[in-house]
This record gives sequence, structure tokens and C-alpha cells, in this order.
Amino acid sequence: MTDTSSGSGKDRASKDDLAYHDDPGASPTYIGDPKLRFEAGRALVWGLVIGLIWLTVHISQSLLVIFGAMVFACMVDGGSRLLGKALPIGRGLRVTIVLLLVTAFFIWLGYFAGSQISQQAAEFPAIINEQLGRTIAFLQDKGFAISTADIQNFAGSMSSGVGTVTKAIGGIFGGLTTLLLIIIIGIYFAIDPRIYERGVAWMVPAKKRSAFYDTLSHQAYTLRRLMAGRLLGMAFEGFFTWVMLAFGGMLIGIDPVPMAALLGLLTGLLAFIPNIGAIISGVLMVLVGFSGGTDMGLYTIFVYFLVQNFDGYVLVPLIAKKTVDLAPALVLSAQLIFGVLFGLLGLALADPLLAMIKVALERRSARRKGEVEPIPAPEPA
Repeated sequence: MTDTSSGSGKDRASKDDLAYHDDPGASPTYIGDPKLRFEAGRALVWGLVIGLIWLTVHISQSLLVIFGAMVFACMVDGGSRLLGKALPIGRGLRVTIVLLLVTAFFIWLGYFAGSQISQQAAEFPAIINEQLGRTIAFLQDKGFAISTADIQNFAGSMSSGVGTVTKAIGGIFGGLTTLLLIIIIGIYFAIDPRIYERGVAWMVPAKKRSAFYDTLSHQAYTLRRLMAGRLLGMAFEGFFTWVMLAFGGMLIGIDPVPMAALLGLLTGLLAFIPNIGAIISGVLMVLVGFSGGTDMGLYTIFVYFLVQNFDGYVLVPLIAKKTVDLAPALVLSAQLIFGVLFGLLGLALADPLLAMIKVALERRSARRKGEVEPIPAPEPA
């Protein structure tokens, strides 16, 4: 048999060359050789991929803010769905009610609990510094070469490492601006998420859209459950810590721990960040406890371990069964990486972002194997 592939290729090349020479309007950058055109196209694709990676890294903090808005929108959407089981009203009205309830809660917290908590917050740094001074003196007595300057340098290095405040979250005002952006964008997402869902779906190839909708629906379902469990855990830890510190010690003859309300609030807020948040709240709790004596300090250690063990062995397993079970070491590693890269916002959003990646991989694996996951898709908005 005669191989005509090379000849046909030459014929095509010569025809292209003739077409180029015959067309006076052809571009001077036209490549007549098909092989050169193929290599140039491949180089263009690689250039676009590298440019896309660079652009993603460059705007990664903005993308993280958008993801934070999606997390907030999922929490509002979950509240509106829960409200819809009791009130058969429109989605927009349910979202409005949820936002009004959240606003009313923070107004109540500011007016009724704000005076007490603000007074305690003013005294809080002095107590922490005093206890750190006592701890340093105790270690020096035991022969450890440590000073206040060493502690300050260590705290500074930690704040510039894991707690890096990035450009998007620079300073207090930057953090408030970022939080405001997350809330505003999240409200728009929560009001009508289908518009943005269809907009992203249009950029996906038609044959991949069914898989896109399948993955997205399960991710949204999992994220709503995950955030509901997170809010439940925050409320439990904050309330139970306050009750135990303010009233629990009376049962065994220990005075109420100072700043119980502030410590309960900080414990509840820091519970949004698994692992690391619990360590920070525990250290603060113990430092304040030992300011009232050894018995009170030991009691705060007992309260800390009681709250954390109940949360870790009861609440978290129950929540994980309803959402997605993440390995603690994997979550902690992701928090450290995202904390270094994106600061406080990355540290707070590492857990839901990791959960979304895991759900996407599970759905892809299930589609390849032809399996059906027992996770129901969410109802249409």
C-alpha cells in the first residue's frame, strides 16, 4: 500500500500557501506550515494556562472573599429553608426575616450585653499581661532563660506567620470592610442564587453541565449542613462556657470566674475555627482563671476540657454524620496553609473550602463508578 498521508499533508500545505499568496488581505503573521501552526497553538494554550494560574494567585484574596460571601449566603439560605417549613411564604420574604432576626440579635447583644462585655474587655488585657508576667517569673525561678521580650518576639512572629493580615484584610478597618463586603455579596447570593448558578453554568461545556449541577447541588447541601452544625457548636460552647464559669463553680465552693460573659463570647466565636480556635480560647480562659487563685485556675482547666470533650466526642461526630467527615489532621494542615497564605480569613474558611473540595472529588468518583450517593439534592429555590 502507498502511504499518501505525507503527500496529502504537502498538498494541504501548498494549498494553504497558495491561498495566503493569493489573498492580499492575509495577515503577515500567518503560519503556513501546519506543524508550526500546531506548535504555536500549543504554546498559546500553555501561555494561557500559566497566565490563568498567575491571575488566580493574584486575585486569590478577592476570590476568598467571594467564597466567604457564598458561605454566608448558604447560612442565610439554610435559615430561610428552615423557616419555610413553618411559614409557606415566598423566598425573598423568608430571607428578609432571617436577616432581620440576625440583625436584631446583634443589636440585642450590643445594647444589653455590650456594656458588661465592653467593661470586661477593657480589663481583659491587664489580667492577661499580669498572668503572663507571673508565668514568666515562675519559669525563671525554675531555671528557664525566658523574658517578656522573648514572649513579645514570639507573639510578633506568630502574628506575622499564621495570623498574617493580608492586603484584603489589612488592619481593623480592612477587616470591617472585608466583613461588610462578604455580607453584602452574600445577601445578593442568598436572594436569588439561580442567576449566578446559571451564569457559571454557561461557561461550562454543554456535555459537562449535568455533572456541574450535580456537584454544585451536593456542595450547597453539604455546606448548609456544615454551617448549621458549626453555628450549633458555637452556640453550645459559648453558652455552656458562660454557665459553667459564672455559676458552676458555686456547687463546689469556688467564686464565679471573672469575665465569664466575655470568655463565653470569645469561646463561641473562636469555635468557628476548629482546633486552633479551641486552643486560643482555652489559653485565655486558663490565664483569667489563675488570676483568681489556684483553685479557680484548676476549675477553668476542668471546664475547658469538659466543653471541648463534649464538643469533640458528641457534637462533632453527630454533625459529621450529617455533613462530611473531615480528618482532624487534614483540617489542621489546611488551616495552617490557608492561614499563612491568606491570614485570618483563610484560617476561618479553610474548613468549608476543604469540605467543598472533598464533596467535588466524591461526586466525580461516584459518577465514574456509576454509583449513586445517598445525599439528596436540595429543593429548587
